[in-house]
Amino acid sequence: MSLDRYADALADLEPAEGDLESTELVVTDDVLVKAFALGPGAELEAHEHGDSTNVFHVLSGTVTVVQDETTDRVEAPGVVLNERGVVHGARNETDETVVFTASLCPLPS
Repeated sequence: MSLDRYADALADLEPAEGDLESTELVVTDDVLVKAFALGPGAELEAHEHGDSTNVFHVLSGTVTVVQDETTDRVEAPGVVLNERGVVHGARNETDETVVFTASLCPLPS
């Protein structure tokens, strides 16, 4: 049995242009880790977590990260901290699929 949850989870994520697909990698009572695959032109809508920190780990491709009114292109490998209460999201402005994880801790009550 492999301890790595990434390969099996990502095997089923093949988003088309404009599509976002996701899967949960880890779910416990205090942390959530999701993997996101964004096809070209896809977007994870901007949102916020008032009581949780959210960290993006860019695993492949280049993603445009949005934080409040700021945007930044982050290439893999990359890590982006989204502080509690900060509006954040992600866009794929490339011709390739972008893959990143998002870790949320602690989970909202």
